[in-house]
Amino acid sequence: MPGIAIIGLQWGDEGKGKISYLLSKNAKYVVRFQGGANAGHTVVIDDSELRFNMLPAGSASGATPCIASGTVVDLNEVVEEIELLKSIGIRVQPLISKNANIVLPIHKQLDEILEKMRSREAIGTTRRGIGPAYSDKALRIGIRIEELLHHASLINKIELLQNFHKLSLENMDELIKLAEKLRESICDLEIILNDELDNGVKIVFEGAQGTLLDIDQGTYPYVTSSNTTIGAVFTSCGIGPRRISDIVGVMKAYTTRVGAGVFPTELKRDEADMLRERGREYGTTTGRPRRVGWLDIPLLRYSIMVNDIDWIALTKLDVLSGFRKIKICTEYEINGKIVKIAPPNVRMLEKAQPLYVELDGWSRLSEEEWKNIVMKGWDALPENAKAYVETVEKLLNKSIKLISVGAKAGMEVTK
Repeated sequence: MPGIAIIGLQWGDEGKGKISYLLSKNAKYVVRFQGGANAGHTVVIDDSELRFNMLPAGSASGATPCIASGTVVDLNEVVEEIELLKSIGIRVQPLISKNANIVLPIHKQLDEILEKMRSREAIGTTRRGIGPAYSDKALRIGIRIEELLHHASLINKIELLQNFHKLSLENMDELIKLAEKLRESICDLEIILNDELDNGVKIVFEGAQGTLLDIDQGTYPYVTSSNTTIGAVFTSCGIGPRRISDIVGVMKAYTTRVGAGVFPTELKRDEADMLRERGREYGTTTGRPRRVGWLDIPLLRYSIMVNDIDWIALTKLDVLSGFRKIKICTEYEINGKIVKIAPPNVRMLEKAQPLYVELDGWSRLSEEEWKNIVMKGWDALPENAKAYVETVEKLLNKSIKLISVGAKAGMEVTK
């Protein structure tokens, strides 16, 4: 059985949680490999909306949730999400790499202070302490999960952190209590994953955020604090590249982003409002309204290239229903030159003039009509919807094998 990696191709919020849930149904493990509680994945099962910030959303399928060393862990969130799984009848002990760093209250304070200091150049951080936690990790003064279980050495590390940041850590006893609750979960995850892959076990690796938010490959400085691209799977989980047989790129049928930063195809006013409301484009973690725009092929080509994507899962195709005309940005014009594949360099993208093709839309369909289409499959899609999907495939030179409509799990069409 394969290792499958799920990677977001845009600025996050592509619907990776739903795709992970689907692909994890016959997996033994699903692994969160980067980011922290700044990432929100939602799965809608029947009438229950399940929101995950730390555990992988694929665990709602029954696969054992794992948190790899490349994450920064909010212990409160982990404990709360274990209870969330229990609420749907899943009683499972997550596996957490003992090498993963934790997010402390100090980090959340620092996040708030830094964002205020940036003033008009604020990044739009979720203020969950993610960036400062990764900074401390790089400085080698961060605290790993296993260290919470060794109280004598922990005190010295806490003192160093407090002296360095000139902030005091309150509620240390509460952190230790949380760690004790998770004692049985803390493990050498890297060895477990490699052993299970050796035995042919299927493992899903669930990415958070998206390629364009990668700290190296994204629209820096308007990015997250971790690597969101395929390489993070290997460095975080301690597995080799040959362990992954399928790299699945997830993308919306249009483009969104949260927070500040360049956005070449961004829509304003009425069209933006309609797209935002129909797509329920509000952040899972923050509740903030997302910025919305037409599909951006030059940036998608870049994301597909750096991740070596095998195939694509396309989400929220139904949101485009009811638009008389739908645009796709196929190229940019920058300083008089045509750009077909765009590295997400902010200075360059600020000069980009999107060049569009315009396709005919299709009538707005009810939820019942979409359910009927899902039952019948690809051929039942409106002709113009099929034309849209086929146009995107041709422009990206990649197969779209899975098409998701609606928020609920089970509303997918296999192509």
